[in-house]
Amino acid sequence: QSLEFMKELGFKVIDGYRSYTDIEKAVERINSIGEGRGELSYDIDGAVIKVDDFKDREVLGATAKVPKWAVAFKYPPEEKETVLNEIEINVGRTGALTPVAVFDPITLAGTTVSRATLHNQDIISDLDVRLGDTIIVRKAGEIIPEVVRVKTHAEKSQPYHIPMTCPACGTAAVKDEDEAVIRCPNIDCPAQLLRNIIHFASRNAMNIEGLGDAIVELLVEKGYVRTVADLYALTMADAMTLPGFKEKSAGNLISAIENSKKNELDRLIYALGIKGIGQRSAKLLCQKFPTMEKVMSAEKEEIVEIENFGDVLADSVYNAVREPHRIELIRRLREYGLNMSYTVKETGKKLEGLKFVLTGTLPAMTRDEAKTLIENNGGKCIGSVSSKTNYVLAGEDAGSKLIKAQQMGIAIISEEELLNMLEN
Repeated sequence: QSLEFMKELGFKVIDGYRSYTDIEKAVERINSIGEGRGELSYDIDGAVIKVDDFKDREVLGATAKVPKWAVAFKYPPEEKETVLNEIEINVGRTGALTPVAVFDPITLAGTTVSRATLHNQDIISDLDVRLGDTIIVRKAGEIIPEVVRVKTHAEKSQPYHIPMTCPACGTAAVKDEDEAVIRCPNIDCPAQLLRNIIHFASRNAMNIEGLGDAIVELLVEKGYVRTVADLYALTMADAMTLPGFKEKSAGNLISAIENSKKNELDRLIYALGIKGIGQRSAKLLCQKFPTMEKVMSAEKEEIVEIENFGDVLADSVYNAVREPHRIELIRRLREYGLNMSYTVKETGKKLEGLKFVLTGTLPAMTRDEAKTLIENNGGKCIGSVSSKTNYVLAGEDAGSKLIKAQQMGIAIISEEELLNMLEN
């Protein structure tokens, strides 16, 4: 009904849809589409059976995420063989050494691919992937290329092992016992530098307005910045050499960098890119250790006492602040005048014990501002709606969280109602 109606309105709809009264014939049609999908002028990864009556659809209804009157069938991804020519090692922002398979180009799901991540040494060993092998590749979910298996080993091939040396800086790599990833511990590693600076300057970290990805790339290319500390050594003259920068724009950038020195310690901790430390955990860390000196001298046993901090996260913090390159970075940041302390605010008790979920766009506050307001008054913000949720704070364009709250009978409040709760 809907497709016919859309066609009458002049919309272009797909060809080949059928209406059946026999479910077995509908399944046969699903299989037929799958067998012939390579001949279609567009890519598909599945087909859908729908109830062909609007009234029946209303009766059947929907869950919070999917309609009950439709079911999707996914086809197995297309697989092709190719030859593995190289395993390239990429270095990520956190120092992770990620192996990438580079192979003869093949066409999968309508696009040409010649690279696929191998994730880590465990995957390489499980697949027994070796240079020169004939491998089978597919697109996971019709999107991400992946190596499925080895068809044949190359003659005289040897098992592959990721080098325990960073390919970008030569530092000896390390591997924790509890994870598969091999990492470069050098935070000054040039391969990590660009991503580290972008993260450091981002809105939720040091919030240096105007220091976007393109500007960071230019600063690195010109040699002005080799560590995040170098940002604070930039001058007006340096900024004026950047393409498109005049006196006003250069001044704005230097001012934004200068203003970031006043940020609370939790923002700096998050900006340092310590593995596993997000905004929330950075704030919790600083509430227990309100100066950089106390963070750096904290013992594992003290760190693990923090709410939601386990042994793994405590180890990550403990080791990070004792890493020589990071110690030197913190020393330089302190010399440039960055704030190294956290103001522990007295938490109000008006929302004590209450759990909130935020969804949609609020009229006056950002979600971060609303979250801070709730937490400063003793409440807790959680990511998903459950039986433990007390309130859902909803704005415009609220999504599935609002629907789930309605279905579960959880109280839904507006920004104005939240403010009234605090006033009263």
